[in-house]
Amino acid sequence: MSKSSEENAALTTAEEPLEVLVVDDEPAHAEVVAAALEKINAVCVVVHSQREALDAIKRRAFDVVVTDLMLETNDAGLEVLRAAKQERPETEVVLMTAFNGVETAVEAMLEGAFNYLQKPLDLKRLRSIVQKAGDATRLRRVNRQLKERLDEKFGFDGVVGGSPAMLKTLERLKRIAPTDATVLILGETGTGKELFAQALHQNSPRKNKPFVALNCAALSEHLLESELFGHVKGAFTDATSDRVGKFEYANGGTIFLDEVGDMSPSTQVKLLRVLENREITPVGSNKTIKVNVRLVSATNRKLEEAVEKGFFRADLYHRLKVVTLKLPSLKERAGDVPILLDHFMKIFAKKYGKSIKGVTQAARRKLFLYDWPGNVRELRNVAESVVVVDFDGLIDVDDLPDEILDATPNSTAPLALPTPERTLEPPTLDVSFADAPTVGVSETLDASVVSATVAGSASVLPSSSPGSSVAVPNPAPLDSARSLKSLVGVSLDELERVFILETLRSTGGNREETAKILGLGERTLYRRLKEFAQTDAAK
Repeated sequence: MSKSSEENAALTTAEEPLEVLVVDDEPAHAEVVAAALEKINAVCVVVHSQREALDAIKRRAFDVVVTDLMLETNDAGLEVLRAAKQERPETEVVLMTAFNGVETAVEAMLEGAFNYLQKPLDLKRLRSIVQKAGDATRLRRVNRQLKERLDEKFGFDGVVGGSPAMLKTLERLKRIAPTDATVLILGETGTGKELFAQALHQNSPRKNKPFVALNCAALSEHLLESELFGHVKGAFTDATSDRVGKFEYANGGTIFLDEVGDMSPSTQVKLLRVLENREITPVGSNKTIKVNVRLVSATNRKLEEAVEKGFFRADLYHRLKVVTLKLPSLKERAGDVPILLDHFMKIFAKKYGKSIKGVTQAARRKLFLYDWPGNVRELRNVAESVVVVDFDGLIDVDDLPDEILDATPNSTAPLALPTPERTLEPPTLDVSFADAPTVGVSETLDASVVSATVAGSASVLPSSSPGSSVAVPNPAPLDSARSLKSLVGVSLDELERVFILETLRSTGGNREETAKILGLGERTLYRRLKEFAQTDAAK
């Protein structure tokens, strides 16, 4: 390959310029190095002392540092290497020296140097090594960013909701996650049990090991045992080779068994052995294999009743429920419906390339009064459906599925989004509205909104000037079982107060969205809130 061909090929190896720091106390030599690296699409910063190098490393993230070993002192280059690795661990360092010292080269490699070049430099080799070092840095950086995105997706931030019932569940989840305890997740179908299992794993010491999920109800008894424990060749008719089971594959990590209540009695015995002895026996084998796996299981069945009827082993049940995590149904966290709806619509609007401006008041009312028997899973499917069928960017009643349009709310349906009972005593959470999710897809939050207390005696609401706030006491909770008839005798002023404050709470303090739901102007809503505060202050 000719010199020009080599240089052109090098130029195409990276779309973005490499950020390179060149450290050499010989200015002329430093400029030669920088000029050579510019031919592989590198942007070079040149310095001539250890102090300048350390300052540059603190100020800027470099892909590669190319430094002379001997600067002011014989080991100044090693100090630059150590500082670079301490400040930016993903940065690769290439050392240059005029002396061929084996001991120094070994020491440099032990300190984390990518490579070691002897002067006079072979510029072709220099470019090749720096290019490989830059590729290594970028690959490491991409892996770290991917890991951060996975943490965000499967960590606690992936669980959407701000209702007291959900906050209480999340608080329990955070206490359980760092431990190695076996967890049984209870909840109705569609409440997100696998998402919570992933959050447990992702926030545990096992997060860098495999997370393996398996639905016990989806497989026959023999297939389930093979999936869980593996099998050896010839164990049954179709066993043409050895197979590693989920427990062995997940060694060191977490295994999630969904619908564990549907497991056959014989498989229950084998699972109990795994929990007691931490070892498995593949189907058709006499050899046991030690495993170290955290077990998280889930079911929508009442296992206590299954134990009483003899369908589920009592000893296994007690081993599974070392810690239990009960997930609230969507009916129990109805205040999260607008937040979840907004969250899912954003996802599907991006997926289908649509611009969704918001949801009409009539459509929201239908969604609020619906029972959501399929819980969050059903809400997610409805959100996808309305985004797909919408044509004008505004979700209205005509975009809703038939099952929601045809649903008839019973006489005990709440007049406003229900407030969870105070006896739950959920933890107080100071929510910064700069980070809180809003209901309208295309809305932005009012800058004057400072904070709100989810639980406690008062909510802090926006005042007329940025940075100040008006404390408005929470209303007495509206009994979700109260019918229209039972409200006879309640003053209209009190009803208005309850409606406004309960709706404001259900939208997470979003004043603009609250005004839309109630059919009020935002200024009118603010005046009413201020009047409530003044009335309470005068009492």
